[in-house]
Amino acid sequence: MVMTWPVLLAVLLGALLHASWNALVKSSQDKTLDTALIHLLCSVVAIPFCCYLGLPSPQAWPFILASLIIHVGYYFALAGAYKHGELGLTYPLMRGTAPMLVALSSMALLGEALTSLGWLGVGLICGGVLLLGASAGMMHHRKAVIFALSNAVLIAIYTVVDAKGARLSGNVAQYVAMLFALDGWPFALMVFMRRKGQVWPYVHQRWPMALGGAVASLGSYGIALWAMTMAPVAMVAALRETSVLFAAVLGAWLLKEPWTRNRLLGTLAIVGGVVSLRLG
Repeated sequence: MVMTWPVLLAVLLGALLHASWNALVKSSQDKTLDTALIHLLCSVVAIPFCCYLGLPSPQAWPFILASLIIHVGYYFALAGAYKHGELGLTYPLMRGTAPMLVALSSMALLGEALTSLGWLGVGLICGGVLLLGASAGMMHHRKAVIFALSNAVLIAIYTVVDAKGARLSGNVAQYVAMLFALDGWPFALMVFMRRKGQVWPYVHQRWPMALGGAVASLGSYGIALWAMTMAPVAMVAALRETSVLFAAVLGAWLLKEPWTRNRLLGTLAIVGGVVSLRLG
């Protein structure tokens, strides 16, 4: 398996979609409700695709069920990180730490050994992402850091689980559609039952924007899982985290956030990592 130009460009598009829906969650007044609503709408959007594509193969179901359990923890950790810390701190911590964990676990569990250039690319992207999120006040946001690093572990686990499941299924579209059709319900029902009186007014107000976030989330992860059947999992996982670069560029362009030295160095490291992954 190699990282071809079509796969690379597709994953970069998925990274942009991923940055978009995470920024949407961070901008909301209620991070937990927004996370629940976006992924419940993901499930609703995915149901027609399940009806059209059919069920995944029996070999894929244990991986789908395992991924569903892991994703519940992921959603709670995601909402907790955004509740206690800024997007510019928590998002890079979550996304920058996970690819190295994926690289190590995919080598052990999937038997995928990266080339020297591949490892260089993973390292440069991880380092660049963390530089973009570097903050002198990081230790003043301990809860945010704990939630973010916990989420990085969960991201690494579900990435390897879903990559293996998608490959075994023989049909990535069936796997993705069924995963999303089931994925949003457990977390959403737990949140909605705890927040009974607040749910419907919030849904009525936020559902158009949440629907956009749902489509972006579905597209982003669907692209990633397809790419993982075409290229090494560690390469795709690292390349997907260029979403942090897109978030930084959008922040500087639309929100007039300052382009600091860390951001410049992080951007150069990520670009170098992308080049290394393509050559590796």
